[in-house]
Amino acid sequence: MTDFTQRLARLAQNPDALKGIGRGLEREALRITPTGHLAQTAHPETLGSALTHRWITTDFAESLLEFITPVNTSVKGMLDELQDIHRFTYQQMGDEQLWPMSMPCVVASEDDITLAQYGSSNIGRMKTLYRQGLKHRYGSVMQVISGVHFNISLPETFWQHLYHSDTVSQASVTQGYFDLIRNYYRHGWMIPYLFGASPALCGSFIKHAESQLPFEHMPSGTCYLPYATSLRLSDLGYTNNAQADLKIGFNTLEQYLEGLRNAIRTPSHTFAKLGIRDGETYRQLNTNVLQIENELYAPIRPKRNAESGEKPTEALERGGVEYIEVRSLDVNPYSAVGIEEDQIHFLDLFVAWCALSPSEPMTDPELNCWRDNWNKIVLEGRKPGLTLTTGCEGETLTQAEWGLQVMGELKQLAKVMDQAVGDHRYETVCDKMITCFDNPELTLSGRVLADVIAQGGIGGLGLSLARDHKAALADVPYNIHSDADFLQEAKQSVARQKAVEDSDKQSFEAFLNAYFKDVPMAESW
Repeated sequence: MTDFTQRLARLAQNPDALKGIGRGLEREALRITPTGHLAQTAHPETLGSALTHRWITTDFAESLLEFITPVNTSVKGMLDELQDIHRFTYQQMGDEQLWPMSMPCVVASEDDITLAQYGSSNIGRMKTLYRQGLKHRYGSVMQVISGVHFNISLPETFWQHLYHSDTVSQASVTQGYFDLIRNYYRHGWMIPYLFGASPALCGSFIKHAESQLPFEHMPSGTCYLPYATSLRLSDLGYTNNAQADLKIGFNTLEQYLEGLRNAIRTPSHTFAKLGIRDGETYRQLNTNVLQIENELYAPIRPKRNAESGEKPTEALERGGVEYIEVRSLDVNPYSAVGIEEDQIHFLDLFVAWCALSPSEPMTDPELNCWRDNWNKIVLEGRKPGLTLTTGCEGETLTQAEWGLQVMGELKQLAKVMDQAVGDHRYETVCDKMITCFDNPELTLSGRVLADVIAQGGIGGLGLSLARDHKAALADVPYNIHSDADFLQEAKQSVARQKAVEDSDKQSFEAFLNAYFKDVPMAESW
């Protein structure tokens, strides 16, 4: 009996231990004009303050919306809430639409991308300056790539069964999450394989990106790789090459915090050339490898809700890991809200399996070897017979062989999880995903590429889906909220922003000096 089988057998004696999984979604989406160009309008006033709104904010750019659901133990409830947020937002956008793909399309110039604005408070100005730094470091086009982030916390009862104890310390839960994260690095390539949805992109994106990839070209200007799954996760997309040499490990919380803090304190010769200021104009927060923690690229992150004024690392140090954030999901272009119920059920299952499966410590070279598998999958994941390696010197398997091995264990876990919910949702989604390993063209990227080719390009497909999604949500009633709820939240968010601005007692320079008091600076403000 393997460790996984033993742990699963214990869990099967009380499947209710898996009840109460907490989930939340963050969906990013670009506002576009009816012709598919990037919207040049400011964040709609009727959506309230992007700084303090609980559900609707902006990411890098004024045109890059981000929708946030509160924590929910019901998958349907979470998706209902996300749909309500979309429905209200569409009403405030006039003739604008939401681009349904991860990769941006018609971007004529970097100057078309206006940085997100958060008002005159010190924290608001810092958020915009951080984005200014990202623009100078990586270019604005790279920063308007969209994704979906899935937040998940496993219930206390799960950890009690895993550790065979009625009382489980926060330190044990935190370690359990880091064990989970290492397994996600080992096997998480399955997520872009199944759910990657960016095998193609607009020629205007390539114009702004340096790439040696052997793209095939369509007359419309669309570029694609025939077996790609997620160009968003490739070096072409969101991966930060400047971070390639960072030594950030995931064996323990202490190791992770030390590595992340070192990155924030490590000077970058490349970024130093940009300078911090040009006369009176700020260019970036600092010249280190990471300006702040959020700049770290990772497909999965340990998280804890921060208290007011607390940095992410400080929150983790104070209270340990509260939940994890899965960041390797492309926007699903066939869903009006960017993600489908089946995907969430599979993520539930996969994350729980990562926590249940044995997880040995991982060296930095080993982590890089596991990352190599991800790089293969995002660029040619649907290629027949593509081989992956288990670690640096492990077994060589095709993506189908490896995937079906994991699916065998997921199917066992699905039976237990279905007992907890009283239906067959987890077994059903397992069966669907197994067919994707038997036939790669059934994956999301396979479907997208087939439709891109059928439509003659990604622009036509994207605009067609954008129109369909807006029309579909215009006709549905609210599930949970109402117009009054959203208008009230918008009004209150504006009041909260004003309160933040009125409470500032120090200059922006003094605020930055206090925030970065522990970070060595090559140049001051």
